[in-house]
Amino acid sequence: MAEQARREMMLIGGEWVGAADGRTFEVTNPATGRPAAVVPEGKTADVDAAVTAAGRALRRTWRDVEGVQRGRLLRRVGELMLEHREELALRDTSEMGKPLSDARGDVEAGAAFFEFYGGLADKIFGRVNPVPSEFFNYTLREPVGVVGAIAPWNFPVWMAGIKLAPALACGCTVVLKPAEQSPGSALLIGRLCQEAGLPDGVVNIVTGDGPGAGAPLAAHAGVNHVSFTGSSQVGRQVAAAAAGHLAGVTCELGGKTANLVFADCNFEQAVGHAIHTICRNSGQICVAGSRLLVEQTMHDEFVGELCRRAERLKVGDPLLPDTHMGPIVSKQQFDKVMGYIEQGKQQGASLLTGGGRPAGMADWPYVAPTVFDNVRPDMTIAREEIFGPVLAASSFGDESEAIELANATDYGLAAWIWTDDVRRAHRLARRMEAGIVMVNQAMGVCPAAPYSGFKGSGMGHECGVEGAIDSYTRIKNVTIRLDTEPMNWPQKV
Repeated sequence: MAEQARREMMLIGGEWVGAADGRTFEVTNPATGRPAAVVPEGKTADVDAAVTAAGRALRRTWRDVEGVQRGRLLRRVGELMLEHREELALRDTSEMGKPLSDARGDVEAGAAFFEFYGGLADKIFGRVNPVPSEFFNYTLREPVGVVGAIAPWNFPVWMAGIKLAPALACGCTVVLKPAEQSPGSALLIGRLCQEAGLPDGVVNIVTGDGPGAGAPLAAHAGVNHVSFTGSSQVGRQVAAAAAGHLAGVTCELGGKTANLVFADCNFEQAVGHAIHTICRNSGQICVAGSRLLVEQTMHDEFVGELCRRAERLKVGDPLLPDTHMGPIVSKQQFDKVMGYIEQGKQQGASLLTGGGRPAGMADWPYVAPTVFDNVRPDMTIAREEIFGPVLAASSFGDESEAIELANATDYGLAAWIWTDDVRRAHRLARRMEAGIVMVNQAMGVCPAAPYSGFKGSGMGHECGVEGAIDSYTRIKNVTIRLDTEPMNWPQKV
């Protein structure tokens, strides 16, 4: 039986509504080519209604809800997400092709953000400041206001947690614009927020594409802070739009992560991570280690083993339990990835494995794990974010060359380092031009750890205590005079 497309509505001011002009669009399952959902196509009028509802909820209810109660509500949302784990995971799998086993893990990761920030909600406070003794001075941490959150398509349920939980914990209200390719899990989380008891208008969800819904959200004068995750090109546009009304901006943008492997590393851990980081989610990860830099003395052995493991990965139906890689999210993204592969060939990189669709999948947007070797820093596949399972490998002779190659990019999101020399690890961590440096581990985004990019990879930071308080609160300075002496002004001459 053919799958039935879900029919969805947007959440605005506590009501589930269609677009103001009645338009809808289809969300396509990339694994089957059939519609997964029919969703309202939000435009400027819908964004305006959502921002108005968020502003009303901020003033009338949410900002005055005590932190303890906000925390309880957020933790309840996390609990409900886990109770609905299968439905949330199936929505992500059917809309963007993520293997179901990975999608289940993403739900747990997304719920963890509501748990963590639920615990933070009653611990956001100012301080008493040292001033002359006739005064008493203190600062307040207040919610910045209405947050416009624009999420990407590659980790839909996870990103909903990253965008919603910290802003809500700080007392802000949110208008969330999920990616048009994968809005389903965000809409379900909206329903779970209602079930948990969040007041109407605190969470609003507008579906639509970037130009139609994302752009007017970033530019809306009623939005006080914009949180965006996506490409560097669009991030610059979002920042410019927010600057027009002096809104704060957090942008987590693209990456071209270097994965540095030294000969003294744990070989099995390093090679396992190298294939995982470029093939998980079909390479559609901003921190994917897409540039593999291996010390010359072990380069051939390491890359050879990596290719053997890549060829054993199962690419196919994301609903099957033994599938390692599902499809690319869309035909458009598939064509982009294939275009980069062709450029790699034309510019002289050595294609070791992959390079096209797996056998038997001629009509579907699947890409086999692809490994290029002998990649020079000036090649396109070494400079630009591909967002697919395409690895650009090369070698280095010593630590200085490794640092130079790793930093030879316009991006600065993350760096991976594999070495058993703890002194080297600390030296390299200081020298990497990246906001995130990971040594001998493959941990992803953790709610407690700040997450940010340098250079063309973004501005501001998400996650951690800093990501919430710095982005979603503002400081108010309060001074009280303690003495009763009258003010002698103007002074008598």
